[in-house]
Amino acid sequence: MQWIDKGGALLLAGALLALSGPLAATPASGAPGAPGARTVPRTASADPAEGPDPIDFAVVVDQSASLADKDLARETEAAALLVQGEISERSRAAVIGFGSSEKRGQSPVREVCPLIVADAAGRERLSDCVQRLGRRDTARTGPGTDFPAAVRQAVTRLTGTTAGAAKPGAPKVVFLLTDGRLDVADSPEYGTDRESRQANGEKRLTEELARARAAGVQIWPLGFGGELDRASLTAMAEGGYRGACSEIPGSAPRMRVVGTSAEIDKALQETFAAARCARIAHGTVGRPPADLTVTIPPIATDGSLTVAKHDPAVQVTYYDPAGRKVPVRGEFDGSSFEVSGQNGPVEALRVKNPLPGRWRVHIEAPPGHRDREVAVRAIWQGRLRSAVVLDPASPRAGEQVEVEVQMQTRRGVVVTDPRQLAGLSVAAELSGEGFAPVDFRLADDGKGPDAKAGDVRFTGTLTVPKSATGALELVTRMDAPGITSDRRPLHAVVAEGAPLVTAALTVDGATVHPGATVRGTLDVTNNDSAPHTLRLALADQTPGAELAVAPAAVTAPPNRSTRIPFTVTVGPDTPYGPLGGRVTVVDTTDGDRALRGAFLDVRVVAPPTWWERWWKAVAGGAAAALLLGTFVGIRLVFRRRRRDLTGVTLELRQDGRTLDSLTVRRGQSPGGIFAFAVDEPYGTPATLRRVPGAGSSAHVLRRTGAGELLLRPRGGAQVPVRPGEPAGLGDHELVVRGGRPAPAAGRGTPWTRRPRRTGGADRRTGTDAGPLTGSGPDGSPDASTYDVNF
Repeated sequence: MQWIDKGGALLLAGALLALSGPLAATPASGAPGAPGARTVPRTASADPAEGPDPIDFAVVVDQSASLADKDLARETEAAALLVQGEISERSRAAVIGFGSSEKRGQSPVREVCPLIVADAAGRERLSDCVQRLGRRDTARTGPGTDFPAAVRQAVTRLTGTTAGAAKPGAPKVVFLLTDGRLDVADSPEYGTDRESRQANGEKRLTEELARARAAGVQIWPLGFGGELDRASLTAMAEGGYRGACSEIPGSAPRMRVVGTSAEIDKALQETFAAARCARIAHGTVGRPPADLTVTIPPIATDGSLTVAKHDPAVQVTYYDPAGRKVPVRGEFDGSSFEVSGQNGPVEALRVKNPLPGRWRVHIEAPPGHRDREVAVRAIWQGRLRSAVVLDPASPRAGEQVEVEVQMQTRRGVVVTDPRQLAGLSVAAELSGEGFAPVDFRLADDGKGPDAKAGDVRFTGTLTVPKSATGALELVTRMDAPGITSDRRPLHAVVAEGAPLVTAALTVDGATVHPGATVRGTLDVTNNDSAPHTLRLALADQTPGAELAVAPAAVTAPPNRSTRIPFTVTVGPDTPYGPLGGRVTVVDTTDGDRALRGAFLDVRVVAPPTWWERWWKAVAGGAAAALLLGTFVGIRLVFRRRRRDLTGVTLELRQDGRTLDSLTVRRGQSPGGIFAFAVDEPYGTPATLRRVPGAGSSAHVLRRTGAGELLLRPRGGAQVPVRPGEPAGLGDHELVVRGGRPAPAAGRGTPWTRRPRRTGGADRRTGTDAGPLTGSGPDGSPDASTYDVNF
């Protein structure tokens, strides 16, 4: 393959590259910025019940004399982080400082913020009043540490019957910050001497914790520094109410200790998230001006971005994962926003239905206010809906029932990634007439009734009690860090006797474009003597999905089994992604008795762009054109190479004697033409000399594109020349040797041996060349008769 030069190699490589794949990368369908991508507006829920469950909590802060001013400032900011970062607008918060009471006019507690609803206006009030913690009032509060009084004040506020008291059923939580231990030695209300006061203080603390436990108030202590009484903190956590927001380990009250006050903001937010079954995402840290980031996962439905800016002069701007600046209040692209604390050291942006991904928080500050690091975090919770399929849909008493649950977000988006539900446990409760409620577990482990592990469909079985007589209600509950369920009930009715009509329902799994249809099959057995009318319907749909099932009503003929095909049409404006919902079938002839249900297993993707449809044809055409161009280019290259006379030697002969020779050098035969002259000086043998140009005064040797040699003597006609054979040149003869072998007249394969004609008419000259014979000793062709054809 040495005959391929660099130009030909490059052309050939380009042709092979063109055949290896499309000429350009194609963005994924539906991806941001990709052809055909679109943004589907999302709807924010306006129903308060759709939001996270509220809690009532009190932040109780140690203001005793053992705290340095910087410690007190950090406690204040940590308290502000909690009240500003609370994710439910129905929650209520109180902030209480405490020390001791040692003389007339002093109180051991200082309530800086009464119990305030944490809505938009309430969070602004909390932002202002919590700052009072940072200013000690030694005239009204003593320097000691009165834990019993602090716990009593918090429990009273959270359980009182006055205005602003706790709502029935709302969890009640106390977060207590301290750097020390119980110190009431100088508080007269505990006794007449220091020793008895301390003992009475410990006894009183035990009583107050028992009161908190009876009232359902949790205590979460957080200590910092080196003078802590860990046993006392543990007793407070274990002495209060031991209930928890879920069965997940870590959601029950426990004490926590950090080394210094510089760590309490992070630790207190983590404690707060554990207490209210939320999750916390730690973002980046930086000094203004800077861009900080924090990531909110797809499963989050409610959250708050907290910015510990320390200095009210720091200004904050929020950008969603799509790079768009979001409003500080109001609705935007299906999310609702509400900022608070802009004039305080802690600012927070509460978001309902946040766009998942990396959020950017831009911070600016004027000169002189840029020396402190700002930290951003996100507290979030995912409130999931459970779509439930009961099989059989109307079970009989004593019959085993299979329950399958699929998880959806508030907007009906199906959760398909099991990693988002790590640690999730699912349980259900069946209640109804004639029996006590029955609890059972569901699993996504591929065992027993569960069809496939990791498909985020949780399955379980139970047996309906034999005493069940009428209505049934099934409620599922989910427990995982940061995940709660709406506990919507599924209603059914106990069937009496063997049902006359039974059904099986399947829906094809498919990936479709908006406007497409999905096929399904309904198999019905009607053992009745009369026909039954069945109705197909959709439930738990993804909002905006615009699904339609057809036919909506079918007839089950009597005394036979029938297979009825149906379709589910996906509307043209259906959002991309997995579709939530299920298809149900009920027997309208039997009082709308539910027969069967089946989940949709459908994913909607963007239609292919014109490039995605035609890139193969375009790429194939381009590759063919490139190959054709390459082929033509290679032929031109080889044609040029065949015409090259480099290395050809011209011998000037007379009377069988060589007078002179001249070899053609590289670049001396442009276009395959070499011009030369014969000099005949007086008294010396003639010589050969190369001359520039190919005028009429020069002899010219030329090689054609086919590789044939032609000689045009000066002023004469052009005649063919064969290597090694003399050709007339005036009074001399010219013999051409070397260089590229000349091809035979006509076409053939490269390096084909042809015997030289010695007889017959030569088709190039018209002369009789004689019979075909070889020129070798045995009649075979010699080396000069090799032809080269391409």
